Amino acid sequence: MDYSVIVVGGGHAGLEAAFAAAHMGEETLLISLNIKMMGNMPCNPSIGGSAKGIVVREIDALGGMMGKAADHHYLQMKMLNTGKGPGVQCLRAQQDKLEYPKYLQDLALSTPHLTVVEGEVVSLLNDDKSVFGVKLSDGREFTSKAVILTTGTYMESAIFRGHVVKQEGPDGEKPSKGLSPYLRSMGIETIRLKTGTPPRIRKDSIDYSKAKIEPGTPGKLAFSYETTEFIPLEEQEVCHLIYTTEETHQIIKDNLDETALYSGLVTGTGPRYCPSIESKVMTFVDKPRHQLFLEPESRYTDSIYLQGFSTSMSEEIQEKMVRSLPGFENAVFLKYAYAIEYDAIRTFEYDATLQTRKYSGLYIAGQICGTSGYEEAAGLGLIAGINAVLKIRGEEPLILRRDQSYIGVMIDDLITKGTEEPYRLLSSRAEYRLILRHDNADLRLTEIGYKLGLISEERYQRFLKKKEDIKKVTSILESTYLGKRKELEEYLSSLGYNELKGGVLASEILKRPNVKYREIARFIDDLQGFSLDDNTVEEIEIIEKYEGYIVKQKREAENHIKLEEMKIPDDFDFMNMDGLRLEARQKLAKFKPATIGQASRVSGVNPSDVSILILNVRKKHA
Repeated sequence: MDYSVIVVGGGHAGLEAAFAAAHMGEETLLISLNIKMMGNMPCNPSIGGSAKGIVVREIDALGGMMGKAADHHYLQMKMLNTGKGPGVQCLRAQQDKLEYPKYLQDLALSTPHLTVVEGEVVSLLNDDKSVFGVKLSDGREFTSKAVILTTGTYMESAIFRGHVVKQEGPDGEKPSKGLSPYLRSMGIETIRLKTGTPPRIRKDSIDYSKAKIEPGTPGKLAFSYETTEFIPLEEQEVCHLIYTTEETHQIIKDNLDETALYSGLVTGTGPRYCPSIESKVMTFVDKPRHQLFLEPESRYTDSIYLQGFSTSMSEEIQEKMVRSLPGFENAVFLKYAYAIEYDAIRTFEYDATLQTRKYSGLYIAGQICGTSGYEEAAGLGLIAGINAVLKIRGEEPLILRRDQSYIGVMIDDLITKGTEEPYRLLSSRAEYRLILRHDNADLRLTEIGYKLGLISEERYQRFLKKKEDIKKVTSILESTYLGKRKELEEYLSSLGYNELKGGVLASEILKRPNVKYREIARFIDDLQGFSLDDNTVEEIEIIEKYEGYIVKQKREAENHIKLEEMKIPDDFDFMNMDGLRLEARQKLAKFKPATIGQASRVSGVNPSDVSILILNVRKKHA
């Protein structure tokens, strides 16, 4: 059968890619090894976290589905970094491991223009320049105008516990066999990567009196801008915090030969920012303890996820390690931890649209790109799905800039810097993080989602009203003077401020720490007609309180846009360019940057190289 888009893999990347293509009106086929495992969360059953939570909001603002699924049946919702600035605040939700994938599976099986089939893709239908379909292990063939590979951690995957190695995928599922060697036969270079997961412990075998309670955050918190129902804090589950002990560390040190990581069985590179517990202990030898979070996996199971305790130790040693933890003396294992190794594609093999450089019509997304995490995968899947459709239609691709989204930061990092380990998004990777905030993802990206056909007219009209309300309210705040008024003076005094001397702009008063918009609005007649939700109020407060910093970052971003818009021809010969250092020539030829901006961020390319490159590009365009 013929489709517009074929998506291989039903994980977080594959689902977003398939939803995007189908919602844009293209006949889409999603091929999954196991339909019942689509949207599965084989590692931590959570969505969001540092930087990641902002990505989920960006996905929602563009018209993706992850935010809606995360808001549907969560166990706990929490706002992180509330004691820090707005540039690093973000949501994290503990998900129900059974409900979250069920929501996405039901959605996939009922979405118009989307067909889902079970099967294992072992090769592609292609010539030496393009890909136009897939072939399954049972001999079935499907043709299409674009193929998106989202194989996650399944390609030639193997799991490790101590000296035991099994050819399995996550959660003991069947691995994907055959596709990876086929890609290599096409001249596409792969890399071996590793990740892992902690043990799951039976809830009633834990003594919680030795743990600290970690509740959610009060308030109406949600990833999706369309969510209107919220789970009250008192109905949410609690997590707990404990720490490793000296005994735990000694057990690890005494049994390093029992871990696949140190015995030499694991050859793939693991994630630097999510290491195994044995890596933490051996890397940070002076640190007496490491924090661990006890997180429930579902309302319907008694499974507790021991976050921070990923390991590839043998089952026998895992039991000793876990029972050395406070409250885990009688711990009962439901599932042992493991490390998993899998094939991914080298980052220089694809461009900013996520299309492979060597084959037209072949896109990749998710952990096959060299990333880690559900959120990174979903963001990449959404962009791959969108760009596959735009390619089919002969339209300009969607390439998000670094000042537009964390998704743009991630893709740019991958294609300009590369990675030798699973890439993880961090707020520190974004130089414009005060612009790329949790609260304003809709203002940054909803217009784009609407133009792509992924945002409904009703939602778009609500967005326009919100945008206009913010504009009007900030204008009123910045043009209204407030003088001496008893209630206002009492409010400011309660916060430790001296009485006002003469008239002061409302916006200047709002800039003061701890001063809230709703309190100030009571004293301004022109603001009484506005009915603003908490999210809109939050945006207004941040806009006013951080105005100077935001303006500065926007100015910096505008200066860099000029370099982003200076395109480098596809056939540009970096290796024979006079004036470039050899390292710069080799790196540029390898990563093939599409713009001067991208070239400037390639590791090994310095400012003098960029200046020479600009001169040569201008000559080429002349």
